[in-house]
Amino acid sequence: MFGRSIHRVPPPCDETVKKYMPDVPHYGEHIAGRALSDQHSIAFLPIIWCSRYAYHHISDTYIALFSHFIACGVWEAVYILDGLLKNHSTLQPDTLYADTHGQAEPVFGLAALLGITLMPRMRTWNDVTFYRVDHATSYKHIAALFTQVVDWDVIERYWQDMMQVVLSIQAGHVLPSMLLQKLGVYSRKSSLYKAFSELGRVERTLFLLDYMSDAHLRQHIRAETTKVESYHQFTDWIAFGGPVLRSGDPVEQEKRIKYRDLVANAVMLHNVVDMTTVLRALQHEGIHVTPEIVRRLSPYLTEHIKRFGQYFLDMATQPGPLQPQPLFGMAA
Repeated sequence: MFGRSIHRVPPPCDETVKKYMPDVPHYGEHIAGRALSDQHSIAFLPIIWCSRYAYHHISDTYIALFSHFIACGVWEAVYILDGLLKNHSTLQPDTLYADTHGQAEPVFGLAALLGITLMPRMRTWNDVTFYRVDHATSYKHIAALFTQVVDWDVIERYWQDMMQVVLSIQAGHVLPSMLLQKLGVYSRKSSLYKAFSELGRVERTLFLLDYMSDAHLRQHIRAETTKVESYHQFTDWIAFGGPVLRSGDPVEQEKRIKYRDLVANAVMLHNVVDMTTVLRALQHEGIHVTPEIVRRLSPYLTEHIKRFGQYFLDMATQPGPLQPQPLFGMAA
């Protein structure tokens, strides 16, 4: 019906995000101090389909922005930045959450130059190398953590080359995964790969120091990555025919993922409208509804949805527009 091209499949984010974002300025936990209007975060975790991983990029406001497949057995950190650059919706995240396999030294370095904050949920930091500024520098109480030294000369020597690579990525000439794969094959010989890795060592060491010392940050990262796991449960419920893909065709598999995301986003949109209407009614009744309470509400609601049974559709009657009123005035 749709042919062989997956390019005909509409991205789940385009129209639904345009409708969803004005209605959901208060749902979901945002990093304290960030403006809700222009800075958002996104989480990236896999679900296995046949011999491939389907990765979903989920906004901190719960909506799905992008999904794509990668082969099982590859280092998933290589692909983690692709979704942000392929995302052309009105919501443009600047922070990316992932699990331990979603991070690596060159990925940290490339993400930093692209203006993306990488915040992985680390399983442990016992086997991760910490880098000190130079041999002469010592740190009180934590000096034993630092076993290597940053090679600043490599970063300085290839700084212009790294910036040219970043400009090529931002211009759409190459994907981060293509670059990291190509450089990774020749990692022992590639000075550019070493430069990205060296910068990544700096960025990852700084992140790990914050991660170890800030319990609130660890809790926040866990909460954001848990949203993706909740999204997987939500979409499994929507795809009530079962999680098994009936076709081994990669194009058909990607169609199923994209259309499932589209349906999930549409359900979330309607849930947010209904939740906002109910909360406004509570406010009119004199019940105090705070932004802190609303941030902890999830649009992954299914109890009120009728999955089975007989539907009667009146195609002649057009439903009214979704016009939810803001709960607390304009978004901050």
